Amino acid sequence: MGAKQSNAGSKDKGSPGMGLLRRRQKFSAWDDALLSGKDPRSLLKRGMCHISFSLVTKGMTDIPDFLWGLSEVQKLNLSHNQLRVLPPEVGRLTRLVVLNLCGNRLKSLPREISLLKGLKVLFVNMNCLTEVPAELSACRNLEVLSLSHNSLCQLPASFADLSRVRKLNLSNNCFAHIPICVFALKELDFLHVGSNRLENIAESIQCLGSLQIFIAENNNIHSFPRSLCLLTSLELLNLNNNDIQSLPDELYLLCRLARIAWNPMDKGLHISHNPLSKPLPELVEGGLEMLVSYLKDKKHN
Repeated sequence: MGAKQSNAGSKDKGSPGMGLLRRRQKFSAWDDALLSGKDPRSLLKRGMCHISFSLVTKGMTDIPDFLWGLSEVQKLNLSHNQLRVLPPEVGRLTRLVVLNLCGNRLKSLPREISLLKGLKVLFVNMNCLTEVPAELSACRNLEVLSLSHNSLCQLPASFADLSRVRKLNLSNNCFAHIPICVFALKELDFLHVGSNRLENIAESIQCLGSLQIFIAENNNIHSFPRSLCLLTSLELLNLNNNDIQSLPDELYLLCRLARIAWNPMDKGLHISHNPLSKPLPELVEGGLEMLVSYLKDKKHN
């Protein structure tokens, strides 16, 4: 009799019903609400500006199907889960303004992302992307794009069409050079390409006349290009931890760089941990005014 009960118990354990129950327990924060007979729309949060929906840190490997029926969602946060695939059904959420996919295991994005014409903010940082679909360039209203902490080494040429992008984070990837399409983004005021495999900064950097913050730390950049000095709107320039030995005489043109900065969050010129030739290290220690004065005199002499 005991053996029979044991077998019955093990059968129950493996039954679809028990599997569903275990899944429900794992995702109790949102699944319990569904189990109680609530309309999924009751899970939406209606703020002053946007209707939002969040499934953060739920351990999800798949996105629940009911989500694709919530066509009114404008802000969707699916960050810090275990998602490997973003289904093409995401294209149904045509009112999306903000999409946060940070901290998952995505290797690609579906082509249907092109249907999100109103998308302004997209976070896909901390994933496993090896490529980005050219179709993303159809999201012409995009203003903020973070692709950091992936395995990207190139971007599609069509990215040049994302003319409204103001903030672009490509840090912690595998770029050997700044993608050419980036230099077409005239509205950029923030560009982060730190912790890649850069060995130089192309002269085309001068095309980004609106740039206020440029971070290229932790690369293998060998020289500080003169064209960088034409970006007179720069308030923060971070070239820490590279292979720069000399600085251009035209450094004084960067008049909005207020000082030599040591704290990563401070505005100014970050140039530490480079093999600067003498007497530059001592001048850097003396501050930006002393450094600029020396470079000006050097130019005239």
